[in-house]
Amino acid sequence: MRSPAPHRRQPRHRALRGRAVSGGRAAGGGAVPAGQGEVEEEDRLARVALSRILEPGDELAGGWVARYGPVETARALAGERPLPGAGARRWAGLRLRAAAVDPAADLASATALGGRFLCPGDAEWPGQLDDLGAVRPLGLWVRGASSLRFAALRSVAVVGARACTEYGAHVASTLGCGLARRGWTVVSGAAYGVDGAAHRGALAVGGATVGVLACGVDVAYPPGNRELLARLGEQGWLLAELAPGEHPTRPRFVLRNRVIAALARGTVVVEAQLRSGSLVTARWAERLGRQTMGVPGPVTSGLSAGVHRLLRTEGRLVTCADEVIELVGSIGELAPEPRSPLLPRDLLPAATARVLEALPARHAVTVPWLARAAATAAEETRARLTELRSLGFVECSRDRWQLTRPAGRHPNG
Repeated sequence: MRSPAPHRRQPRHRALRGRAVSGGRAAGGGAVPAGQGEVEEEDRLARVALSRILEPGDELAGGWVARYGPVETARALAGERPLPGAGARRWAGLRLRAAAVDPAADLASATALGGRFLCPGDAEWPGQLDDLGAVRPLGLWVRGASSLRFAALRSVAVVGARACTEYGAHVASTLGCGLARRGWTVVSGAAYGVDGAAHRGALAVGGATVGVLACGVDVAYPPGNRELLARLGEQGWLLAELAPGEHPTRPRFVLRNRVIAALARGTVVVEAQLRSGSLVTARWAERLGRQTMGVPGPVTSGLSAGVHRLLRTEGRLVTCADEVIELVGSIGELAPEPRSPLLPRDLLPAATARVLEALPARHAVTVPWLARAAATAAEETRARLTELRSLGFVECSRDRWQLTRPAGRHPNG
């Protein structure tokens, strides 16, 4: 039996009272930021209010918004009659939040930071987030100058341990730099360790990078990354589902990982323990049909144990940006085939190389002895030795031949 629609009684709190919409302008008289006029202003204000009331990734609440729309959902949260599926205690908690929201003030705070609030349907909205279905973000608070949608079209998530090793930081930075040089946007969580290294690698070459936060876009968390967060807000993008001023919690960190995974074409994990939020991101990527990749580390390192488990199941092994792009890019974007180093002796003709290989490593021999060892006629052996001497491979003393061993050079170099 279909549950009744939420009542349409106007709420008594200040969030969606008559001042919520006025002549197509934002509450309080503020105009809609440029490029965001595709969504009805009443819907935008309702989503702003809901970003303050609801927790990210709330599947039940996402179902309410899909069924009733953001405006009716926000209005219902001001009333006493719970929406379907909400218990009395939970509803009471949501009503406490709903009574205090002020969407106009939140929009003003974002504008003062140079930010904006994006809704599904806006031209700048990244359509790949819609793959999340009922747990799609209600909206995104964004700091950054240019279009997020275009930046996210070619994007890769690089995530990993906060307490990473020097190896992990180096790999993440190198990946961020390499991806950015090839025109790919680097997505991560702006945390310590691998996340910060990936962002810095992209910024170092003037590349595009997106930091997805588990707090408000005006909150500098973690505090040690304050400078990095400022650079992301100016040179890249900072994204948050939570309204300005909201602080991070452990569940919010876990839930923001779904946004990182959905935003990117693939997720690369660089160092992760068996129990790691980075693996949550990888699982979301797999669930959404994105590429999941991992960079191997020492088998003795606990920080690589989670990555190795990922590689044993659904993950693909990658070691550089070119290999990542081969998996997530267009047809023909292939990584160069790795080649072993070329040694001078590799360039020798086969007959000459055979004579060189027959020479003992530690003592000199005569031409007849070497001819037998190389199964080569004596005259040809002598000719090959002359060739090898001119190239610096061998030397002769009293008609006996031996390998040349200059200082610092291995006999087989």
